[in-house]
Amino acid sequence: MPHVSVLILPGWQGSGPDHWQMRWAAQHGYTVVEQDDWVRPRRGDWLARLDEVVVDTPDADIVLVAHSLGCIQVAAWAAVSRHTARVRGALLVAPGDVERPELREQMPGWTPIHRQRLPFAATLVGSQNDPYCNHERAQGLASDWGARWVDLGAAGHINTDSGLGDWPEGHALLQELMNPMAG
Repeated sequence: MPHVSVLILPGWQGSGPDHWQMRWAAQHGYTVVEQDDWVRPRRGDWLARLDEVVVDTPDADIVLVAHSLGCIQVAAWAAVSRHTARVRGALLVAPGDVERPELREQMPGWTPIHRQRLPFAATLVGSQNDPYCNHERAQGLASDWGARWVDLGAAGHINTDSGLGDWPEGHALLQELMNPMAG
């Protein structure tokens, strides 16, 4: 079985050192896709950067781990990239609903959300009390994207404030995407 590279895609303003994404990167050597501007994200720049990293990744198989705006980035990237065949799967956690008026103002250029079925396996983890995307909306995105839906209960935005620490349950979901035959 070929080696699988994991690319971490933080959301708006990046993920701090205590965020489960950064903990996973430190513990497992996963690659964080850095952006030039975390505060004023430009969709075209973020998509181009992801495409560049995917092309430059030496391993044949890639799994994406996206949080918040990173989930919206994955859907938009999958709609335009010629390199989606390199991706084995995506773990999409707490998508940020950039079509909500208050988020649309802060992140212009990210609407509409691409809602086509993703060309690779995906698992979307949502929360019943996410302040950036209501439960039904997250379920709808999972359905549109063809992603397996996982309800984490009342876990907020599934970030540092959620108190997940290393979030081993989430890492188990990632392992399922990395080794689909192991389950």
